[in-house]
Amino acid sequence: MTVTTTFTAAPVRDETSERAGAKRVLGTGLLAGAGAAVATSAIAAVAHGLGVSLDVGGSAIPIAAFAQLTFVAAVIGTILAVVLSRRADHPQRTFVRTTVVLTALSIVPDVLVDAQVATKLTLALTHVVAAAIVIPALASRLNNR
Repeated sequence: MTVTTTFTAAPVRDETSERAGAKRVLGTGLLAGAGAAVATSAIAAVAHGLGVSLDVGGSAIPIAAFAQLTFVAAVIGTILAVVLSRRADHPQRTFVRTTVVLTALSIVPDVLVDAQVATKLTLALTHVVAAAIVIPALASRLNNR
């Protein structure tokens, strides 16, 4: 009687490939974030030019703040995409679902702030436009396994 023992190697993580994927996601996120920052600033500037107040709670939101906050949110989204690309079973689907929910939640404060209706709508529009730029760009870099 012959006894045969078979060993199956554990899956090996390809760290070089993971780093390259993370760099692609990071580059895409930064580029999409910059584009979204420009877009949200432009929306705010056009709205303000059309007479929409950017005052919230008695203080005006500077146009530059739209770009800054949009870019910071895009960086956070990019970090989320990198983490999900390494940890989630279905990174693209998980990323899209998560970020769509987070975008919807980000609009809640816009609705609740002490501001004119047009201001609230402008704020919400900037969230939706930023998400429409950043989410698909980052999702395109993620694969569902």
